[in-house]
Amino acid sequence: QVQLVESGGGLVQPGDSLRLSCAASGFTFGSYSMSWYRQAPGKERELVAAIRTYGSSKYADSVKGRFTISRDNAKNTLYLQMNSLKPEDTAVYYCVRGWDTVQVLGQGTQVTVSS
Repeated sequence: QVQLVESGGGLVQPGDSLRLSCAASGFTFGSYSMSWYRQAPGKERELVAAIRTYGSSKYADSVKGRFTISRDNAKNTLYLQMNSLKPEDTAVYYCVRGWDTVQVLGQGTQVTVSS
């Protein structure tokens, strides 16, 4: 079945970096746009970054210049490189199949930025 499994979350200090990974299975990964969403406590889920099959991408204003989305179609894997992390980046991060819609949602990985 279609499955998205995130990894790489954790507890870091402000200014640190993390790289999230999402292993996709059950569908032709290279044929779909993919995204990262996040949801902080008490807030709605929001788009962080998205990437087309051919590599074009978009970012939320709050992460532009700090986060980079990428994909390896040969490995069926989506990545999110997060640099200069801030406390306001604390959230559960979800891997999503889709560009402007949530077609499939992973189980999420917690990222906590705190000193």
